[in-house]
Parts: sequence; structure tokens; C-alpha cells
Amino acid sequence: MDPMEIEKKSFQIISRELGNKKLMPGTEDIVKRVIHCSADFDYADNLVFSENVVPILRNAFLHGCNLVTDTMMAKSGISKPAAEKLGINIHCFIADKEVAQKAKERGITRAAAAIERAAALPGPCVFAIGNAPTAILSLLQCVREEKVDPIAVIGVPVGFVNVIESKEMLSNSKIPHIVARGRKGGSNIAAAICNAVLYSIVQRV
Repeated sequence: MDPMEIEKKSFQIISRELGNKKLMPGTEDIVKRVIHCSADFDYADNLVFSENVVPILRNAFLHGCNLVTDTMMAKSGISKPAAEKLGINIHCFIADKEVAQKAKERGITRAAAAIERAAALPGPCVFAIGNAPTAILSLLQCVREEKVDPIAVIGVPVGFVNVIESKEMLSNSKIPHIVARGRKGGSNIAAAICNAVLYSIVQRV
């Protein structure tokens, strides 16, 4: 089968299996793409969207914001043609030598240090965090210290230590956000959410 035909059929199956499940209006494409990349229908319940976060993300992407990820995997999974078409710069500082050195000197994770580095970027930023809860905690600290004012945060780290707690802290903040409640998440989920928003734009421009 043609790859596009496979994807089309997959989304048809997802829609059929969701049945009469009520999703928040405007979030359907995101939820379905996350299910598509994970084959996990729990995300129909686990994904939490703050008020107006989807149009906020669309507007940010449409105007070519910075997009910061916490892993190279998430960065690699985001559609480069769509991002380039919109003038979006995708950044990930996890492999930066200075970031690694600062993390070692201060006894913090590289993910936390990478977020601090990203906070110094000029221009508006969207953060997509799919692996490290310490990245969320670092970002929230930077916001408290007024070092960064993120347009929105996709907070979907996966794991067991500080994962649920960091997501709840983000959910309870005033920052526009999409959060995967519980332990589930991952870099692929962060990328899928970004791609769902990107595709919804490039298909219309």
C-alpha cells in the first residue's frame, strides 16, 4: 500500500474505534495523531488542553516562532518541511558542550541546563518536552525568575520519577499548555503534537 493510503486508513480506524468519544472541540487532530504514533487510546483521556492553547500554538507557528525540544529524538520527529515553510527554528541544546559542562558543575541534569540555555533565545518560544520532567521544572523556575515567557508548553515527559508531579505543576500554572497526565508520554508524543498543529496550518497556507 502507498504510505499516504496507509496513514489515511489508520486515521479512519482510529476515528471508528473512538466511536462517540467526545473530544474537546479543536483538539481532535492532535489527539488522533498522538494515538496514531502510539497506538494508545488512553491519550483520548490523558491529554489535557488549557483554554485556547491550540489557537495560541497555531498563531505562534504561523508567525515563525522558536520551537525548543528537550531531546534530539523529539527534534528529529518534527516535520522539517512544515517547520521550514513557516519559518520555525527548531532548537535542542541537550548535546551542547557548554550545557553539559554547566550541568556537571552544578549537579543538575543536562535537560534542566538545556532549558536554561534556551531561555536566552531571542524571540518568542514554544517548548515541547517529551522526556525529562526536570526540563519542565527548570522551565517553570525560569518563568518564576522572569528569564523566559513561553508562548506555550507541550509537557509530555514519560517515566516514574517526578513525572506526574512536574506535569501537575505545569497544569496548575498560567502558561498555555498541553499535558499528558500520568506516567505516559515520550519524545514521539511531543513531536506528534507539534506535527498535528503544523499540518493543520500548512494544509491551509
